[in-house]
Order: sequence, then structure tokens, then C-alpha cells
Amino acid sequence: MSASDYLPSSPESVRRLRDELDAKGQRLVFTNGCFDLLHTGHVRYLQQARALGDALVVALNSDASVRALKGPNRPVNSENDRAEVMAALRCVDAVVIFDDVRATAMIEAIRPHIYAKGGDYTVESLNAEERAALQAAGTDIRILPLVAGKSTTSTLTRMQLPANSTGEKPPLRIAVLGSGAGTNFDAILKAITRGDLNAKVTAAISDIADCPFLKIAEAAEVPTFHVDCGPEPLRTTAAAQKEIFEHLQRAGVDVVVLTGFMRILKNPTLDAWAGHIVNIHPSLLPKFKGRNAIRAALEEGELETGCTVHLVIPEVDKGTILAQSSVRIEIGDTEDSLRKRVQKAEHELLPTVLQQWRELGTAPTPNLVAATTDS
Repeated sequence: MSASDYLPSSPESVRRLRDELDAKGQRLVFTNGCFDLLHTGHVRYLQQARALGDALVVALNSDASVRALKGPNRPVNSENDRAEVMAALRCVDAVVIFDDVRATAMIEAIRPHIYAKGGDYTVESLNAEERAALQAAGTDIRILPLVAGKSTTSTLTRMQLPANSTGEKPPLRIAVLGSGAGTNFDAILKAITRGDLNAKVTAAISDIADCPFLKIAEAAEVPTFHVDCGPEPLRTTAAAQKEIFEHLQRAGVDVVVLTGFMRILKNPTLDAWAGHIVNIHPSLLPKFKGRNAIRAALEEGELETGCTVHLVIPEVDKGTILAQSSVRIEIGDTEDSLRKRVQKAEHELLPTVLQQWRELGTAPTPNLVAATTDS
């Protein structure tokens, strides 16, 4: 047989299968995904999905949509190869390939009786557009348990060879999240270029599609991702929280770095990277938490302020302080003049903390790299 013998079904033929089953009082189960590097976690999940009804249809992301979701290095296997492997599984009755990032159009065309999704999702964290299409079709949504330790990401991680035969630690793999000008991100990239920071930026994520932060990432050829976090300031929808988590998981991140990211991170990211998420804040915490910290320091008549690198926990700006750098407040300082000096301190402190992290293999001891600057 040639690869063309395994080319997938069309949405129209799958809809006919659905209608035939419906006429007999039977149910069609539908699921979608990339299914790259098929492993036992996939197979067990698909077997469970098939057991929910009388036929299972798998919608595969095309190569183009996999790249849009997972970055330029994926998929490992082409869409036709993935379709061939999927069609060979006893529990799969039909395979269809779709080009969109979301499976909304497929759901609307097929109108499945049951929609199955893995346990790394909840009904609330499903993409809102897909969830609306499922509700309009009257589809029963089922969340199936994951198989612990079985994922494409973990498979790819196990396949990676050590950096070299001397036992030298590999570069620290970091993802950077930002919403604005990206000056701290630029400082990280420059520290890497200078050799002051042995790290690799594997993802740059922003909630603002056209912000300078993402343009800096694109210029540095860092994989960039825009995540629509919803209309409410600071808050992030459950679907966006899930999308951020997936980008970080695929990027194989050691440390997540927040640099002016104007959204509050929650689970699943907080649990997955507990103790491995850092934020840079423009004050000497615990003073002046939250927004407008530089203005608050001036209004309170402080003699000094500065910046803090701290671990991120559910409570905003209350995580363990790893390092601080002081900045003297001068007579006649404005918010703008003081911000420039605080940012200069940030640009020095954050790469230093990350380099300490790489050398130690864990978060630095609190205040291990504390510094003071009078500039």
C-alpha cells in the first residue's frame, strides 16, 4: 500500500457516518489533536474515547496548524504519516485532517454526539469558540484521565542528548512573558550574547499581539506566541491559562520569567512550575506591591527604592525574594527619571539571578545576589 491509501476521510463522509449511527440510535465520538509521536498515553486515551460510543473519529491538525500551535520544529511526522498510523489503530474508525488551529469548523460540520478531551483540560478551559460549537451541536463533552508521564513532550525530552561529554550543565531553558516594551527581555538577550548568561530562550509569550516585546523576540528569532487572555484587565481566561501552560510545556522550560507581564498567572502553570517562575518588580518588596510602585515610592517620600526578583506564587508579589537592587531617590526626581534608573538596575539584576540559577541548578538562596546601586 502507498501513503495515499491512508488519506483521511472528508468532513462530509464523517457527517454521513454520524447520521447513519444516529438513525440506529448509536453515537459518534469525536476528538482532535496533533498526535505527533504516538505513545501509550495516546493509545490508552483513544481506547477510552472509543468505549464512550459506537465509532471514533479523530481530527488531526495539519502540518501548518501544528506549526502554528507548537512552533517551527513541529510536527516531527507529516500529516499523512500521522494519519496512516492513526488509521491503523483498531479503536479508530475514521481520520480527518483540518487546517485551522481550532477544530470549530469540524465540530460544526460533523456535529458529533460525544466530544472527548484529555485530562489536562477542563470543560471551562476548552477553547471558548470550540465549546460554543459543541454546545450548539448538543454534544456531550467528556474529559478523560491522562496517563502520568506519557506525553510527546516527555518523549522528546528523553531523546535529547547531554550538552557535551564533559558533564557541563546545558544552558538554562527559559520562557519569557511580557506585555510591553520588553526592555528586561532585551537585557536577557544581550546578556546571553555577551556570554554573561548561559541560557536559551525557548519561547516568548505575550497577551498583546503587536507589542514591542514580541517584535524583540521576532528579531532575535525566538519562537513567539500571542495568547488572547480576554477583555478584563489583569485577569486571564481559563482557556488562555491552559494555552500558556501548553506553550511552556512544549518549549521544555526550566524557568518561566515574567517581565512586565500584565496578567495574573494561575494553574495549571503555577503548579507545573512551582518554584520555577520568577518576576521582576520595580520596588524593594515587601514595600509597594502591585502597580504604580515607582510613583508610590515618590509619593511616600522614600529615600530609596529599587527592584526585586522573586518567586511567583498565587498571592501577587508575595513570593520568596531571591535578590534586590537598591536605587537612591534624588531630590527633584520625577516618576520618569526614577523609572529609568530602576530599569537600569533591573537589567543588571535579572540576568545575574538567572545565571546563578543555571550554575546552582535551582533557585538562588534568597538575597544571594543582592546588590546596591547608587546610579
